[in-house]
Amino acid sequence: MINNPNYKFASRRSATVGLNGTVATSNPLAANAGLDMLKKGGNAVDAAVCAAAVLNVVEPMSTGVGGDVFALVYDSKTKNIEALNGSGRSSKSTDIEDLKRLGLDSIPLNGPYSGMAVSVPGCVDAWDQLLERYGAFSLDTVLAPAIDCSGDGYGVSEITANAWQSAEEKLSINENCEFLPAGRAPRFGEKVVLPQLNRTLKGIAETGMSYMYHGYLPEKISAYVRKFNGWLSEDDFSMHTSSWVKPISSNYRGYDVWECPPNGQGIAALIALNIIENLDLADSSIAPALLLHYKIEAMKIAFRDALWYVADPEKVNIPVEQLLSKDYAKQRFNEIKEDQACFEYHYGNFKQHGDTVYVSVIDGNGNACSLINSLYQGFGTGLVVPETGIVLQNRGALFSIDPEHPNFLAPNKRPFNTIIPGMITRNKSLVSSLGVMGGFHQPQGHLQVISNMIDFDMNPQEALDTKRFNVSVENDEVSVEQSFDSDVISALQLNGHSITVISENDRGLFGGGQIIVRDNEEGVLIGGSDPRKDGIAVTY
Repeated sequence: MINNPNYKFASRRSATVGLNGTVATSNPLAANAGLDMLKKGGNAVDAAVCAAAVLNVVEPMSTGVGGDVFALVYDSKTKNIEALNGSGRSSKSTDIEDLKRLGLDSIPLNGPYSGMAVSVPGCVDAWDQLLERYGAFSLDTVLAPAIDCSGDGYGVSEITANAWQSAEEKLSINENCEFLPAGRAPRFGEKVVLPQLNRTLKGIAETGMSYMYHGYLPEKISAYVRKFNGWLSEDDFSMHTSSWVKPISSNYRGYDVWECPPNGQGIAALIALNIIENLDLADSSIAPALLLHYKIEAMKIAFRDALWYVADPEKVNIPVEQLLSKDYAKQRFNEIKEDQACFEYHYGNFKQHGDTVYVSVIDGNGNACSLINSLYQGFGTGLVVPETGIVLQNRGALFSIDPEHPNFLAPNKRPFNTIIPGMITRNKSLVSSLGVMGGFHQPQGHLQVISNMIDFDMNPQEALDTKRFNVSVENDEVSVEQSFDSDVISALQLNGHSITVISENDRGLFGGGQIIVRDNEEGVLIGGSDPRKDGIAVTY
């Protein structure tokens, strides 16, 4: 009998192998649409935007034109990486006093005051800018598969159906909601047609990004947001633009790991990697529980820093260089006690001068696009703009209402953002395009799958299949998947960790990742897709 090395994992999947292009994402319809775009002569960016648009249709609780986009793009000719910040800002009319008058001590995630959590949707402008700078095709071509899918219909996949059903109450705040056909969420295997979203996508394809940011649509969106106590206006839409920014990176054991800079939380993944680099994780003499202990503690420290410092860099000075220095990482590593969990880490003090979808694509020429498109929580605020099929994100709920906090709610400001695409290079050559979606799990997912690949030489599918932990940003409680060895869990508990074991059937805490690796000698593309989602890595 042939020994399949991947039988040790629950998915029993093999990594995909191709030469001409690979697309990995959380739904097969989206992955195949992206692959078709490559076959038509498109590049990695065309395929990524195409797949993201289809995901708006087939995973409408996770993503859409009412949300934000972050992307990293690797250009094989120049060997440069650029980052696009496609997140929207708060309204120019935002007023913290409105929360106080309503007796609110936080920004509502959903419900009658959820309009306050709606920032300007950055998605469509980001799609347009990505294609304008790097794409072979324009929006009308790239959006065609999503338009066909929303108009002709599709069958709902299993995990998506479960997420949809759990959002029924949230969506019920809308009258005649397109996403509650027959008054309920569709079930697994049922066919869904979305005519209102179809019209919106057609309008964007025919008119371009101006359809989303000028005229009828922003007027309609703003009016609906204000009905739920929000501040958005047509002017907020017309002033919006995405930003091309310099990515941040850190070298981990000879590999350069790349993230988008703040206001995204990618810096947390880099801080944690820098900390654990001080320990030889591949040393077989170190107990597995101790390795896990150090990763958990490194993640706690990284979150302390990120949850304080990450904010809009156009509004506050963020000490990125200090946070990513190796000396600082060594200092933080030395704070970790080998035999004791800590719940009192503080963020570093520096002097200052002043649910989600992920798509990974590498094309046959070695260009890559790592892209995340998100509404933040499932169906965002739950607000669906009438007659448009546009679900509005609740990203603005991530602002702080503490006036001393760098991420304090203020007008025309980008909030802390959880979505973080990633990349790895070595000597400027592309190694991997990767990401792990899932709120605050994202930097934790990056830490774990990158360590799996670099420290333990796992292929993309193995790196994703491997069991994961999740540290709560609220109370430091640690959730672990049931497949962890009971002896490891017991050892962590003896060290003072508060551990919750999560059933393999309830894996939402652990996100969903996609990884593609490129062998630069032969140009072979090796892809993996997370079994915690409905997705697939496809190649040719």
